[in-house]
Amino acid sequence: MAKNRPVIMAAIVIAVAVSGFLIWQSTLSDTDAEGFARGNGRIEAVEIDVAAKLPGRIDTVLVNEGGLVTAGAPLATLDTRQLQANRNQMVAELRRAEIAVENATLLVEQRAAEVRAAEALLEQRRAEEDVARRQYERSESLTQNSITSERQFEIDRANAFGAAAAVASAQASLAAARAGVASAKASVIGAEAAVTAAQATIEAIDVQIEDSTLKAPRAGRVQYIVARAGEIVGAGGRVVNMLDLNDVYMTFFLSTADAGRIGLGTEVRLLLDAAPGIVIPASVSFVSDVAQFTPKTVETEIEREKLMFRVRARIAPELLARYLDQIKTGLPGVAWVRLDPTAPWPAAAQGKVLE
Repeated sequence: MAKNRPVIMAAIVIAVAVSGFLIWQSTLSDTDAEGFARGNGRIEAVEIDVAAKLPGRIDTVLVNEGGLVTAGAPLATLDTRQLQANRNQMVAELRRAEIAVENATLLVEQRAAEVRAAEALLEQRRAEEDVARRQYERSESLTQNSITSERQFEIDRANAFGAAAAVASAQASLAAARAGVASAKASVIGAEAAVTAAQATIEAIDVQIEDSTLKAPRAGRVQYIVARAGEIVGAGGRVVNMLDLNDVYMTFFLSTADAGRIGLGTEVRLLLDAAPGIVIPASVSFVSDVAQFTPKTVETEIEREKLMFRVRARIAPELLARYLDQIKTGLPGVAWVRLDPTAPWPAAAQGKVLE
């Protein structure tokens, strides 16, 4: 038995070597399939941080982690009691400004009536002046001919001067009345401006109240909740983190030679470790213009071949829409890239293709 032990051991070594060679050959046939390249990666999606625009206390969180939400769906609300109080105050200010406009408008009408009265008084004073001036001129002529007394002449002359002074006083009153109209109109403009300012402030507060309800900017899945009800967040403070399920992709790396043969739209098949036999069609949506894993020098051809380029394969949104419940980020897998459009897919990249 001891004499046969070396033979048995040699047979075992040969069997292991043969098995390893066969496995290596099968792997080589897949990984080095003519017209294809492959890379390892993980399923990822665009992350969205939903943050508070204004500082405040979180009132309620309306979603759960892992839940699906539609675009515009409310995610959380902030306490708006202070904003509501500010709005009520501005509504009162608006009413006060509107009353001021009404009063100023009435004052304009009053001042306009005073102008009309001043104009009528001026006409009356001018008529009286005309009569007094004519009487003064007659008295002056009669006095020169000794027909009337000197005393009557003095009386008529004083009446004429008084009538002229009354006209001047009426003119001043008319100017003051017109100035009163201009002042009253300015008051109307000021009161209307106060109304506009109050309305603008109310609109701004309404926008703040609306912004206090945090809404999903896109359809997706809630990944995790950053802040809970009762917590205080500052302006820009994150409350909910969500994934955009319309933008799901796998990131992987290809060598210089392979990266140089692909372009945007190149056909890709994704195979996930968690779903064996399932093939997810995708297409290249991004190829980095900067090499990764860059050696210290790239002076030789061998060193340049060591450069790796980041590639992103995006899954079509139409396909994602049919499998929203099954989409999970972080799942590892393999991306097969079709470098030659005419080459048939290798066995490792075949299976049930999702449609």
